[in-house]
Amino acid sequence: MALEGIEKVARNEAGIEAVLGILRQRYGERFHTGQAIREQHGHTTTYIPGQAPDGVLFAEAAEEVQEAVRICADHSVPVIPFGTGSSLEGHVNAPGGGISVDLSRMNKVLAVHAEDLDCTVEPGVTRTQLNDYLRDTGLFFPIDPGADASLGGMASTRASGTNAVRYGTMRENVMSVSAVMADGRLINTAKRARKTSAGYDLTRLLVGSEGTLGIITSLTLKLHGIPQAVSGGVCPFPTVDAACNAVIMTVQMGIPVARIELINGLGMKGINAYSKLDYPEGPCLFLEFHGSESGVAEQAEMFGEIADELGGGPFNWTTVAEERNKLWKARHDAYWAGLALRPGAKALSTDVCVPISRLADCISETEADIAEMKLVAPIVGHAGDGNFHVMVLMDMADADEIARTEEFVARLNMRAIAMDGTCTGEHGIGQGKMQYLTHELGSAVDYMRAVKQALDPKCIMNPGKIFAMKG
Repeated sequence: MALEGIEKVARNEAGIEAVLGILRQRYGERFHTGQAIREQHGHTTTYIPGQAPDGVLFAEAAEEVQEAVRICADHSVPVIPFGTGSSLEGHVNAPGGGISVDLSRMNKVLAVHAEDLDCTVEPGVTRTQLNDYLRDTGLFFPIDPGADASLGGMASTRASGTNAVRYGTMRENVMSVSAVMADGRLINTAKRARKTSAGYDLTRLLVGSEGTLGIITSLTLKLHGIPQAVSGGVCPFPTVDAACNAVIMTVQMGIPVARIELINGLGMKGINAYSKLDYPEGPCLFLEFHGSESGVAEQAEMFGEIADELGGGPFNWTTVAEERNKLWKARHDAYWAGLALRPGAKALSTDVCVPISRLADCISETEADIAEMKLVAPIVGHAGDGNFHVMVLMDMADADEIARTEEFVARLNMRAIAMDGTCTGEHGIGQGKMQYLTHELGSAVDYMRAVKQALDPKCIMNPGKIFAMKG
């Protein structure tokens, strides 16, 4: 792939050399410049080529992040925050070289305030680590993007996932953050109060900023009570259109569904083969309901009636935890199941989000494009909030197929924008979607540049991401 549409960032060779020497002397074995570890920190789960940093610092405290940023600022050297590396749009690449600050060792749960339903964690804590820690409190953190991502990274990309239809996204569940800004100062964006009218909402500014404004060093998160009862199951449909309409009816009727995930026929074929299951190999919805025992049964039955009305079903649901875990494990393994559909192929995973009323139209037109362009591309989606993902499997030795794939992605992004949607519901912009942001938001991007220039005048914080500094 040519790095078309991706901003080129000039290297500051003298500054980089100076910073490497300072950090090597200061941090010893926690600062790495070996090729393998640098490439690991420039690698992403995407087909965008990796761009390795010049060094990797394994930070263990906010004060160390501050010191590293100050040193880099003094020499005008880029700083790229790194969590687990599970992002999909080139977020951790280093187009101008610089220093990757790996936050994985900052993985402490700092405080749990069970009575207030919140907690404070360091950025390297992953979502499964947090929920394991919370297990005995009767509380959980619901945001589940599939990958066991770090919570700092999830905040930086404004992640969501399978539970977003009921519990919201990281935007709604991050109460405040502490962050090291481009001048090395550490700020806290809010207190633990559930609401505030005090000044600009810097929390929401940093959540979703993809490391371009500051490096998150702690987060205060909302927690939720573990539901008394959970029901879930899989429901087949004759067409993707029927499945989408079932989603729309479920949401519009106010059924409090916790998860409602769409997988098309090719996606189901891959899931069955990879997870050794025997679900129907046509479009299916995976659903889950949270509440009381009578409530989750009633909700499941109401959905079954909707499915029947649209020619779907039967909706076989269960409250048995082991059975539900099996079906959600299969859903979370959809990425690997998709790769197995075409061994040796490279995956381009992309996402869009549209108003729920346009979901059926957008997916139907997207499937038509896949057929027309002769691509292999399963579809899965967090359908309850209008968000879906397409994984295109490409032969990287076939230039024509790569060109068709890139044309397909361009059509998909522009289609979603034309439907008053977005080119990314949860992957973020990074490098891969920079060229679509202005189509979506127009002159609003100029004001984003103004914020970036004000907070990071030397443009050292994860440069070359979200938008080019020159419009």
